[in-house]
Amino acid sequence: MTVEIPKETWAGSVRTVTFGATASEGGTRARSLTVGGQKTLPFLHFEHETPHPPLVAIEIKDRRPDDWSPLLLEAWGEAANDPASWAKAAEAAGADVLVLALSLNDANGQPTTPEAAVAATQAVLKASGMPLIVFGPGQAEVDNVLLVAVAEATKGERLVLGICEDKNYRTIVATAMANGHLITARSPMDVNLAKQLNILIKDMGLPLDRILMDPTTGALGYGIEYGYSVMERLRLAALQGDAMTQMPMVVTPGFEAWKTKEAKVGQDVPAAWGEWRERGIAWETLTAVTLIESGADIVVLRHPESVARLHQAIQSLMALPELA
Repeated sequence: MTVEIPKETWAGSVRTVTFGATASEGGTRARSLTVGGQKTLPFLHFEHETPHPPLVAIEIKDRRPDDWSPLLLEAWGEAANDPASWAKAAEAAGADVLVLALSLNDANGQPTTPEAAVAATQAVLKASGMPLIVFGPGQAEVDNVLLVAVAEATKGERLVLGICEDKNYRTIVATAMANGHLITARSPMDVNLAKQLNILIKDMGLPLDRILMDPTTGALGYGIEYGYSVMERLRLAALQGDAMTQMPMVVTPGFEAWKTKEAKVGQDVPAAWGEWRERGIAWETLTAVTLIESGADIVVLRHPESVARLHQAIQSLMALPELA
């Protein structure tokens, strides 16, 4: 007996976004990358093919971080002392994309200067040919100063600049437009706020195919259910034809997972929690897998073992099922 599988037909689709410019495109990247293009919910291959699988990014810093778990610093070793070495190590660990997160202060406690931010970015670009996302420290005024300098110094590379929020989107969008870059639009976990920020950015004149949407998320056990729901509703709105929600999504499960108690604490915890390293990696991996199931196109991780495990999960999810 033949059973016909019911299929949903959607009026809309996720917009494709390409970043990273090769030499023929005016940049120096070894390749460009494209995300988006889905015409159905994640991994429903029987309804429509998934044209571009989710990408796994690795976050590196412009200097050895003071606030990262010792498990992470142990995993990266001496490479974490230098952004260029770290970029090479991240590429070797299987990253599809690099995320350079600029620090608020340098190793001496002094504010990071635009010149230092540019030097770190250029060092990473020279060390690796991978497409690059650059995040500011997360303070609107500082982000504006550092990202403008980075954008001007890397004109034509088609970097992704972040974090672009309602507090500072005008400056970051303007420099992205002037220098040929893209932006990440981050909003609190709310469908309407995400859509509103996209509208504001579009009204400034930045083409919609140069916007990645960061709807924010929580880690496993720390609000991921709500974040999942917001991402799912954004994806449903996109498929239903809402142009202001059709941007691919990037999220940062590495940042979220490694600040949880379960991943961060190695002593004086219940024995049932298990071995610290395995627990931390599992927390990051499970958070990331959950988010790609909700529609994330790029997930930013921190531990190399989590990257390897997530690649295995994506490969499995992208495999076409064998129908009897």
